[in-house]
Order: sequence, then structure tokens, then C-alpha cells
Amino acid sequence: MNRRDAIAAIGWIMGGTMIGAEFLVSCTNSSPKVNKLFDQDQVTFLDEVGETIIPTTDSPGAKAAKIGAFMATMVQDCYTPEDQKIFLKGISQLDDASKKKFDKKFLEATAQERTALLNQLDKDQKNHQVNKKEDAPNHYFRMMKELTMLGYFTSEVGATQALRYLPVPGRYEGCMPYKKGEKAWAIT
Repeated sequence: MNRRDAIAAIGWIMGGTMIGAEFLVSCTNSSPKVNKLFDQDQVTFLDEVGETIIPTTDSPGAKAAKIGAFMATMVQDCYTPEDQKIFLKGISQLDDASKKKFDKKFLEATAQERTALLNQLDKDQKNHQVNKKEDAPNHYFRMMKELTMLGYFTSEVGATQALRYLPVPGRYEGCMPYKKGEKAWAIT
């Protein structure tokens, strides 16, 4: 065997090893991890929660801003371990609340059912905030809603298509006339 044939054979062996491992991983039932805390199924779930909070209308919804991936990154990088646990547990709690109320998972519910469920959770989290003791944990839905709003309105989609956007602002005018129905200004 000459050197060229030996290198080709090693290439086939190494390539087969790489492809075989990749193929084996792709055949498993578990969803691929997005980061240390979240898998792809959870990010898809969060996209749908975000889309229910900020739906597509004449401007794109939260799913267009990839809100699920944003939430996954923010929770992993910025939240305390206690809040991370509450948030992750909240995903299953939200799904359980949907099963209890509609006898189906959140992702299987209609848009109206999802909205009704999230409106109820929003009322619950507001009551939680009012009655919250100083050392009480945060409510998972409040975190989801805050991250949806933050992620959407600071994304390119939210800032340029849902809000009015001026990439190079002119002088500062503190009092701008507003007509009912106009979009708010994005902060640049």
C-alpha cells in the first residue's frame, strides 16, 4: 500500500466515525440542546408562548424575532439559579395548566384557548406580585412575559417593523405630536 492509499483509507475511517456518531445522535428521541439549560422543544414552546403574547398582526409577531432562543439565552446567562429553576419548572406548569383547562397540551390548543390561558396566568402573576413577600420567589409567567417584551422590542423585527425607527436621529424633540393609532418610537 502506498502513502496515498493509506491517507485515503484513514480519511474514510475518520469520516465514517464522524458521520456515524452524527447519525447515531440524530436518531435519538431527545431534542438537541440549545444551551446548557434548554433543548429545542422548550425553545419552540417558548416561541409559541411569545407569539401568543405578541401575535402577528400588521407587524411580525414574537416568533419572527426568535423570542424562544432569546429567552433561553437570557435565562441561562442572566438569571440566578433559583430563577432558572422557577422558569424551567414554569414551562411544564404552563403546559399542565393547559391540560387541566382544555384537556390538551399548550401547543395543541387553539389561539383563542392559548390567549385565554395566558390572560388567566397574567392575572395570577399580578395577584402574586401584590401579595408577594420580600423573599418570595418570582412568578414564572411574569418572567416569560417580561422576556418576551424585552426581546421583541429590542430585536430588529420589533424595533423596525412594530415601532417607528429612525436609524440616524436628528435633534432631540421632547414633545412630539401623537395621533391615535400611530406606532411608538424605537429608542436608538
